[in-house]
Amino acid sequence: MIREHGHAGIGVAALMKQAGLTHGGFYAHFPSRDDLVAHAVDRMFADSAALVSNRLDTDDPRDGLRRLIDDYLSDEARRAVNKGCPLPSLTGDVPRMPPGARQRFAVGIDAFRTALEQAFTAIAAPEPASLASSVLSEMVGAMALARALDDDDKASAMLEASKTQIKARIGL
Repeated sequence: MIREHGHAGIGVAALMKQAGLTHGGFYAHFPSRDDLVAHAVDRMFADSAALVSNRLDTDDPRDGLRRLIDDYLSDEARRAVNKGCPLPSLTGDVPRMPPGARQRFAVGIDAFRTALEQAFTAIAAPEPASLASSVLSEMVGAMALARALDDDDKASAMLEASKTQIKARIGL
């Protein structure tokens, strides 16, 4: 729900109802709404890290990078706002999130960037740390902008252009 509505767009009662629990049961699981948001951010990044690891854990790091870029910038990922990486959905909300959630968001960004840096190091790409930051920024930005478009064809074309340009820039 947080991916779809932002952290401020959900109430405890609605969230607990979707989880099949009572509003009163919330406090048996979390001391505060802020704690819930922080744990939700952790969970979103854990899911995202599993996807990244699944794509990059391969004998051929070039193939892993291709798969990651293609999957991340796919129309399926664009349509699945409630799943996958929280970066395109929530980056704009982070400044308004509670401090614990902001801190966990920063950890998630760094983990994704580090995974890319390791993959770029494995393929002997020049300046792997800088490249990882740039590629991550472009992928997140492309997905966020594609999701903002009402026209499916234009959104798909934006993702395709980003995939092509990123892979060309890193020699894939």
